[in-house]
Amino acid sequence: MCVARGGGRGWTLAAVCVAAFMLMLDLTVVNVALPDMRASFDAGFSDLQWVLDSYALGLAVFLLTSGSLADRFGRKRMFNAGFVIFLAASLACGVAPSAGFLSVARGVQGLGAAVLFAIGPALIGNEYRGKDRGKAFGVFGGVVGLAIAFGPLIGGALTDGLGWRWIFLVNVPVGVVAMGIGMLRMRESRDPEAHPVDWWGLVTFSAALALLVLGFLRGEAEGWGSAPIVGMFIGSGLLFVVFFAVEARLGERAMLELSLGRNVTFNGLSAVTLLCAAATMSALFLQISYVQNVLDFSAWGTGLRFLPLTLTLFVAAAVAGGLTTVVPQRILVGLALALVAAGLWLVTLVDADSEWTALLPAMVATGAGMGLFNPPRASLSIAVVKPSKAGMASGIGETFQQVGVAVGIAAIGALFQSRVADLFAASEAGGRLGAGAEEFGHAVAAGGGVEAAASAPVAVRPGLDQAARAAFVDGLHEVMVVCAVIAALGAVIAFAFIRTRDLHESALAGAEAYDPEGVGAAGASEPPGPDRGRVEVAV
Repeated sequence: MCVARGGGRGWTLAAVCVAAFMLMLDLTVVNVALPDMRASFDAGFSDLQWVLDSYALGLAVFLLTSGSLADRFGRKRMFNAGFVIFLAASLACGVAPSAGFLSVARGVQGLGAAVLFAIGPALIGNEYRGKDRGKAFGVFGGVVGLAIAFGPLIGGALTDGLGWRWIFLVNVPVGVVAMGIGMLRMRESRDPEAHPVDWWGLVTFSAALALLVLGFLRGEAEGWGSAPIVGMFIGSGLLFVVFFAVEARLGERAMLELSLGRNVTFNGLSAVTLLCAAATMSALFLQISYVQNVLDFSAWGTGLRFLPLTLTLFVAAAVAGGLTTVVPQRILVGLALALVAAGLWLVTLVDADSEWTALLPAMVATGAGMGLFNPPRASLSIAVVKPSKAGMASGIGETFQQVGVAVGIAAIGALFQSRVADLFAASEAGGRLGAGAEEFGHAVAAGGGVEAAASAPVAVRPGLDQAARAAFVDGLHEVMVVCAVIAALGAVIAFAFIRTRDLHESALAGAEAYDPEGVGAAGASEPPGPDRGRVEVAV
């Protein structure tokens, strides 16, 4: 039953949006601070790689689990617990005495982030219905996009102005205020028919996903054919087999409803979410690297030059929120992915002598696509199930999102490094370097071309900078075309497999049709009749 009756839904949206902004910011903000961290700890590249990987790992593996637990124990309760974990870990990151300590703290921070991210959309869906739900998810999607786009700018400002530790410490005061709002103004909701915790499912799924994500994250560093990486992928596959066997045997007591696999829209949205995350996040990281390392702009300057993408994204998200109950969802999602594909292809307009303004067409198209995609994606992720299962559904959606990020950055990043190294080795300057050309090319791909050129023998330095720049840009062209194809495939899947008729009737009901005391806040398992206050959505 409902634990808390009062509270405004606007406060819930505010708390969830603040949490989402901090979580996504911490995915991107760390990149620009890595050089300062390396100087503080006198750490190697592999040590700092764990600072990035541990957060992504903790975030990805606990999303479904935390969403499922929230349906059982209460979403407000779990959300606040996630906030406590995230803020305590952020404080630990800010005072970390070593790179190893920072990596562990980042892993814990990722666990807290998983709880917040998995439950946030379910809390929004619990409070809003009909057109209001679309607008609320428009705000949520815009905030998520802003965090991604503003990450380099905020990270650069904090790192240059106050020091790298403040990229973590700033979470504490902001998070305490948001957590206070959540504790005082949110309503509790849960599944009243929830079964005991599926511990076997929880352990096997988390372990399987951890091995899968870790394999992709460490594949380039360890070698894709190395025994540890191959062992991780084999172990992950075996554990997933065990997990699905356990879930099939448990039936209704399982943490994952396997019947969702028969829902065409659920399958289509899952595939689209993974493909979009893989294409856009890896592309953004490489474009940021181009502006910062090839065009030689500071972290702050790089963030400023990505403002066109940021502003376009925010406007598009606001527009998408109002369209989710007017335009068929498959049209919105398909159009969003088509715009992303076009934007990524437009990066090919950049050449070795271009200024940063050559990226403007790509930024506008990509920003519009990302803005249109986030609101309907978050809304659809919970629309395929009844409200009492919203935590589980949201957790699944965010799992595909974060796995897409991890796999995309690892796989696309590895392809980019390989192509840049090959292109440089094939150049005239690379030929003069001889056996060291490939190593130099990898340094160029990682953004260390200037340092590598300075350490090269004086006799071979002429032309190195231009050759390195050309190899970077040509490699960027090739990889952006691959990302564009991935996004275009997502658009095709969206148009073909997202269908209004697969949604639960609560997703089509107006605010009055779904009494919060009966379903949303109280968590009753069944909605009212299908004709009560129903809002028809075009197919």
